Amino acid sequence: MKSFSEVSWLDFPKTYYQTIKEKISSQGKEYILKVDENEYINYLIEHFRIEPLKVLMDTRQVSEPISSKERRQDMFGRDYISDCYSFIVTYIFEGHGGLFKVQPNPYTWSYYDINVNNQNKTVSYSFKIYKQDANEFNQINSECYSRAFANLKNINTNVAEFNSTFEQTVRSLFINEKEHYKKENEFFAAINVKVDKSTESIFSAPTIQKKIITQPRLEKNKEFNSVPSMSQEMYNDVLKVVYDSGKSMEKKPALYKGKDEEGLRDQFLFIMETRYSGTTATGETFNSEGKADIILKYAEDGTNLFIAECKFWHGTSEYLKAISQLFDRYLTWRDSKVAIIVFVQNRDFTNVLNSIKKETPNHEYFIKHTSDRGESSFGYEFHLKQDSDKIVQVEVMAFHFDKK
Repeated sequence: MKSFSEVSWLDFPKTYYQTIKEKISSQGKEYILKVDENEYINYLIEHFRIEPLKVLMDTRQVSEPISSKERRQDMFGRDYISDCYSFIVTYIFEGHGGLFKVQPNPYTWSYYDINVNNQNKTVSYSFKIYKQDANEFNQINSECYSRAFANLKNINTNVAEFNSTFEQTVRSLFINEKEHYKKENEFFAAINVKVDKSTESIFSAPTIQKKIITQPRLEKNKEFNSVPSMSQEMYNDVLKVVYDSGKSMEKKPALYKGKDEEGLRDQFLFIMETRYSGTTATGETFNSEGKADIILKYAEDGTNLFIAECKFWHGTSEYLKAISQLFDRYLTWRDSKVAIIVFVQNRDFTNVLNSIKKETPNHEYFIKHTSDRGESSFGYEFHLKQDSDKIVQVEVMAFHFDKK
């Protein structure tokens, strides 16, 4: 396909929502009226959510060149036979693969022929060079990459705008369908048409199948590094699981009332213990100079993949101390993906979130803010105390477990 050139974004949202609407309608009246409304809407949101595209540059793989002979013309129009070397360059990507075919608005007039494998989450392109020259290879590859992905930022801007109203729109689509059936039943009842079947059927929302999580793997192109590391895809999934679980707990006081840090930590630990094959999740585990609250380890050799520290909110001073504790006592040079989970009992939750966002950049190890996963989940980059060049990804997640 020609990258970002097949379907106009002006048509895409309407077509996409029509697909969701057809999915809802296909369930039938009995299902729509009896299924748990919130469960089914959440299923639709997770099933159809569009994640922005990201091409992971450090995953580049270059195929072994195919050598051939090719007829060419010199500057005077004379034919000659030249050596030719054909390459395929492949990258792993994250996000919704269908976006590679969508022409964003606005659009940068640039495209290139690409091949997208949604199953393997790879995108590739090919090109030729006519001599064994590394500089020529790098120059042409850079030109092809730029042409192929020139509209990546534009399409992600469109996706961000789309996602800002996505959940509400999906909810409206379901409610409208349900209201249609309810009015139909009311009409039938008014004219004495029997609409209730004598059945005890109870419907549940479909279970969202776990997406395939990339297992810990050896880093490629790093000759001397044999330490397993957590892929970015797996890290994102861990953070999503924790964040979604915490938000769900907020609605169920029985899960957090009267519990201390250990009791709340165990709620998250229970989920992580059973989600990821090839790993083990442990609590209160020694690492470096102290005991970390949650550690996700590679099962084969016990290598740390993910570390999380859980704390009740006791003000900005204690919050910054918690960051220092994590970095000074628990992290080693190999630990690069971590989280700080904050349990907030204050009534003024918004004020606490504002304090987190304001005070985090004041920490001595802070590098930059990266992105927000949600209203109370913030992504940052920090550096290790003993190595300012070693970057650690830190997600700060706050949950409102009100005392009342």
